[in-house]
Amino acid sequence: MGIICMAMIANLQYGWTLFVNPIADKYHWTRAAIQVAFTIFVLTETWLVPIEGWLVDKYGPRVVVMGGGILAGLGWMINAYADTLTLLYVGAAVGGVGAGAVYGTCVGNALKWFPDRRGLAAGLTAAGFGAGSALTVVPISAYIQSHGYEAAFLYFGIGQGAIIFLLSWFLTRAPEHKSGAAGSAKVMQSRRDYTTGEMVRKPVFWVMYLMFVMVAAGGLMATAQLAPIARDFKIDGVPVNIMGLVLPALTFALAIDRVLNGLTRPFFGWVSDQIGRELTMFIAFALEAVGILCLYKFGHNPIAFVILTGLVFFAWGEIYSLFPSTCADTFGSKYAAANAGLLYTAKGTAALLVPLSSVLTAATGSWHAVFIVASVMNAIAAALAWFALRPMRRAHLEQSAREA
Repeated sequence: MGIICMAMIANLQYGWTLFVNPIADKYHWTRAAIQVAFTIFVLTETWLVPIEGWLVDKYGPRVVVMGGGILAGLGWMINAYADTLTLLYVGAAVGGVGAGAVYGTCVGNALKWFPDRRGLAAGLTAAGFGAGSALTVVPISAYIQSHGYEAAFLYFGIGQGAIIFLLSWFLTRAPEHKSGAAGSAKVMQSRRDYTTGEMVRKPVFWVMYLMFVMVAAGGLMATAQLAPIARDFKIDGVPVNIMGLVLPALTFALAIDRVLNGLTRPFFGWVSDQIGRELTMFIAFALEAVGILCLYKFGHNPIAFVILTGLVFFAWGEIYSLFPSTCADTFGSKYAAANAGLLYTAKGTAALLVPLSSVLTAATGSWHAVFIVASVMNAIAAALAWFALRPMRRAHLEQSAREA
């Protein structure tokens, strides 16, 4: 049920790129001004999650998801009638609060229900958010073409919000698990529970936060700017034939990206349960750094564009399973929703860099600087995972065992 709820809020982020050009064509607002709405959405979706996580820890998941479903639907309904940038920004904020309530609750609940398979559980739940829009990206795109983007906002918003509201009635609180009881030699877990206040005083948390910001920033730039990048590469409408399926390059890329961005979360989550969180981070982030560089160099070819954007999303989406599970392993289960929620605000911090990508492109006349910056940030995060996070987390867990 958590996975389905996550799928219903996915288009608030991953479907956004489909609306950017139609809105710009109708109102002649600049891309940068329209993308401010995307930034507002991500900020409100992420920076309020610690509060929503605290509510989940205290009152359980049902009421928080219920409110989130109402706000998520309302946000899209506002967008449908937004004829000013201010109203567009209001719709983004309302939708962001709703999406954050659903996201933080469902991931936090998964971390509590399955402490012995946190990577896989968080990955499957987050996969709903990553792959949820894969089933609807083509219908939404087609609906925008036939009925206009306003109708797409209105009817898809109402439908998605209603499904979340109904499912919220069936969500239940996880049973209590003794901290560290499910730990293994491969994935060490804290022997005590840390409150959010205790967590923020630990340097290991801030290393995770910095890594999250760097990797999320590159992925968010690609997520929000994929349609403008394809247009500037002059390949957005070029038909691409892969295994007998023919679609315009941009539509094909969006569909494949959503599937891979969803599959990567349980896949790398499961891998991290087997080989450890830090080694998995190192592999994934290094792959992302290489993928972004290849997309810049070969992305002008329509087939390469489709394949490489898929690789970029595959090597990026796992942060939404690896970081929550690592956070719960490091700081315990009892306050997992609030703690993982605070770490998740790193996505909001990263979102501040999304409009910068439009500014960099306008200033340089190409996407060169954006790709290079994103690739370098991922390479640094990969190094930090192995050479900084790994020894710091080991020392922290040894200390937690002494304190337990």
